[in-house]
Amino acid sequence: MPNFSQKIGDLKGSSTVAISDRARSLQQQGVNVVNLGGGDPDFDTPRHIVDAGVEAIRGGQTHYVASQGIPAFRKAIAEKLSRENGLSYDPDREIVATASGKLALYIALESLLDPRDEVLYLEPAWVSYRPLIELIGGCPVAVSLSPADNFAVRSTLLERKITPRTKAILINSPNNPTGRVLGPEELQVIREVALKHDLWVISDEIYEHLVYDGHRHVSIATLPEMRDRTVVVNGMSKAYAMTGWRIGYLAAPSVLSEQILKVQQHVVTCAASFGQIAATEALQGPQDCVKTMRQEYDKRRRRIAEALNSIPGVRCPLPEGAFYFFPEVDYKDYDSWQIAEYLISEAHVAVTPGQAFGEAARKNIRLTYATSMANLLEAVERMRRALAV
Repeated sequence: MPNFSQKIGDLKGSSTVAISDRARSLQQQGVNVVNLGGGDPDFDTPRHIVDAGVEAIRGGQTHYVASQGIPAFRKAIAEKLSRENGLSYDPDREIVATASGKLALYIALESLLDPRDEVLYLEPAWVSYRPLIELIGGCPVAVSLSPADNFAVRSTLLERKITPRTKAILINSPNNPTGRVLGPEELQVIREVALKHDLWVISDEIYEHLVYDGHRHVSIATLPEMRDRTVVVNGMSKAYAMTGWRIGYLAAPSVLSEQILKVQQHVVTCAASFGQIAATEALQGPQDCVKTMRQEYDKRRRRIAEALNSIPGVRCPLPEGAFYFFPEVDYKDYDSWQIAEYLISEAHVAVTPGQAFGEAARKNIRLTYATSMANLLEAVERMRRALAV
């Protein structure tokens, strides 16, 4: 038999997908599993967005469109970035519509990296960052942030990881999995390092609308001298409950976006035409749906964080953003892999091991609160019983 790619053979699969698959498998066997392992909003896509997509399909909008994206969607993105983020981009030259935020990250990295170029990323980090860099032939370099320091970004942590091969810094705020929102001082630290070492910054802002308690999302591209060395990545999945539509976008200076577009043309041609039309409606239509979902997440966040903290051995900081808890669990000296296996086997609660996001999170687990309050309360009670044994 011919050999397959050693690079892919060495690549790790997605831990979050694996957890969801394990939960579904048990459910198919008749086991009542509460699945808190994924990151899919439990809300349906708002009706006015669905209607726009359905009308587009019925109207024959099911063909190829411009690889960069339909003009109306790119214009809506530019207006959104100006209105909400204080950023100015030319929709004809600096914005690319993509088939998901994940693809936006991939084609941006593909356009930036040569083999063995290094990308710093802040850990704990979403499970796909490291594999995406490895797929391209780059070298992912984890900058481990400490739970004891509330996962704060420090200049010394970044500087000690810089080498002559460092090409970019990848950041995510609000953060998956920790729920942290980068503050002004942390953004300034990243800016100073990027300018000092002439680095690109890739800013994953997919959770920007999910912030709480007076925290505010600020795009690093708004800081002085940062717009022209930053790739802003975003998408429709989290704010508008559009995960299955697979529509994202990026904004970058034209010198880079022109290169990114070439990759897009060869990898996927274009994002789905009707999906872009629905996404245009999402950005331009009523925004009450975003507020309603955020308020419901906030209710769950407060109530369930309190409930988790009432379990002996569990310490759960109140998340500042996104829709994940990232508690530390002290149980029989188990690491996070053992805790996750124990909870799904004994309590039938699916969670993601913290070590899937970085070894610094040896005692952490990630639980989504993008599910019903009833599911969350049931999960907490099951965890309470299991962790008392």
